[in-house]
Amino acid sequence: MTRPDRITYVGHATVLLELGGMRLLTDPVLGRRILGFIRRHAAEPDPEVGEGIDGVLISHLHHDHLDFPTLRRIGRDVPVFVPAGAGRTLRRHGFSEVTEVGAAETVKLGGVNITATPAIHNARRYKLGPRVAAAGYVVDGERRVYFAGDTDLFQGMAAIGGDLDAALLPIAGWGPSVGTGHLDWRRAAEAAAMLRPRVAIPIHWGTMLRFDLGRRASEILEQPPRRFAAQVAERAPGVRAVVLEPGESFDFSPA
Repeated sequence: MTRPDRITYVGHATVLLELGGMRLLTDPVLGRRILGFIRRHAAEPDPEVGEGIDGVLISHLHHDHLDFPTLRRIGRDVPVFVPAGAGRTLRRHGFSEVTEVGAAETVKLGGVNITATPAIHNARRYKLGPRVAAAGYVVDGERRVYFAGDTDLFQGMAAIGGDLDAALLPIAGWGPSVGTGHLDWRRAAEAAAMLRPRVAIPIHWGTMLRFDLGRRASEILEQPPRRFAAQVAERAPGVRAVVLEPGESFDFSPA
C-alpha cells in the first residue's frame, strides 16, 4: 500500500519527506546536542523517524546539518545524497552508498527524482577545511517539494518555483541572529514570494539553542515562525504559510 504524501518537521533542518512511497530525511540531526554547546531545546524526536529510511539528503557539511552519530543510527548502507565534492568526507566515515549531485543534476530514487539546486552559503565544515558547495534539493514525484538547506537569496531562485507544492525555508537558527548566507524570517518570506509554492513551511527554528541563551529562548525559538507567517501573508498572499512545531506533520490532500 502506498504511503500518503506527508511532510514532518522533525526539527532544525531535519524534515521527514514521505513522497512517492519513499521516506527521505533532510540533514538529519536526532541527538541532544551538537558540538557540546548547541543543545536540543525541543522534545527529542520520535525514534521511528530514523527507521525505514530510503534516502538521506545532505545540504552541506556544517555540524548542524551533517551529524555522523545520527547517520550511523540510520545506517551506513542507506543512500546518502550530497553536494558535489562532499562525498569524500562521508566515505572516510564508512558510508558506502554516497552519491554526489551537482547543481541542476537529477538522480532517481525509487518513485522520486532528486534535483540539486544552488545555495549561497559558506559550507566549510572546518575553518581551514576544503571548500565544498552547499546545495538545496527539489524532490519531485506526484508532489514537488523544495528543501532549501542553508542559503541566502540568490539569482535564479524564482526559476525553482512555478509549480512547487511546498517549499521548506529556513527562518532562524540556534542563536540570536543569522549572518550572511542564511535566510532569516524576513528574507524567507521574500523567498516564498519568489518561489510561489502552494505551501511554505518554515524550518531551522524552535529546536536548537546555544547553551548560554536560555533566558532568551522564547524570543529566539518561538517568535520567528509567527513573524514569517505574517510576512508571507503580506508579501506573498497567494502562498499559504503552514507553521509546524517540531514533530508535527502536514498531509497533502489526495491528488
